[in-house]
Amino acid sequence: MNIIRNDKLIRRNARIASFTTILSIAILLAGTLYFFRFQSTGIPLFAALILGILLSQIGMYYTNRFARKPRPDELLDQALKGLDNKFTLYHYRTPVSHLLVGPSGVWILEPKYQSGTIRYSNGRWRQKGGNLYLKIFAQESLGRPDLEVLGDLDRMQKFLQKNLPDETVPELNSALVFSNPKAIIDIPEEENPPAETVYTNKLKDLIRKSGKTKPLSTEKIHLINEILVNN
Repeated sequence: MNIIRNDKLIRRNARIASFTTILSIAILLAGTLYFFRFQSTGIPLFAALILGILLSQIGMYYTNRFARKPRPDELLDQALKGLDNKFTLYHYRTPVSHLLVGPSGVWILEPKYQSGTIRYSNGRWRQKGGNLYLKIFAQESLGRPDLEVLGDLDRMQKFLQKNLPDETVPELNSALVFSNPKAIIDIPEEENPPAETVYTNKLKDLIRKSGKTKPLSTEKIHLINEILVNN
């Protein structure tokens, strides 16, 4: 499998993660010292709390994606290890963060690291359980992966339509990939989520199965890779 990665962006965002995390701690500490010294809950204290929490959330976002090891891109590399060189995995080099192109089609991969029970019902994703401390201080909530998927599908579709002849635009696939061993995926059979939902160690099986039912021609793979590399 070929891997094309934007290492420059990863290094830059890792520095942002470190800077914002350290700055948030410094601001929160300054706010605490202000309180104990002046015994006041005035504007400076509230400003420090709001700014510190905001920066900590930014730091968490960048840390989870670009600084903490193994990074999401590295987990996807490992999960797909063994695919032949007809496949190309792009990290931060296309309109979406993680994209796989090969005989199994074009796959938008959405790595997730949340723990607890991940359930999809009535058109909504929900997360129950998990470590409360991590949710507050080290881990983002699950959010709205349905909207993330639809947004990425739309961006990728528009990019391909702009750069490929209409008759060569392939069907796009998407997958939510959960890497946390404490995640429990619970999707009732009657539900039809907008993306495949798998554990990291099942991703390669999903991709190979797709290649048997909806194969992408070598010519189309080459054409898609060419426009991705040159744009």
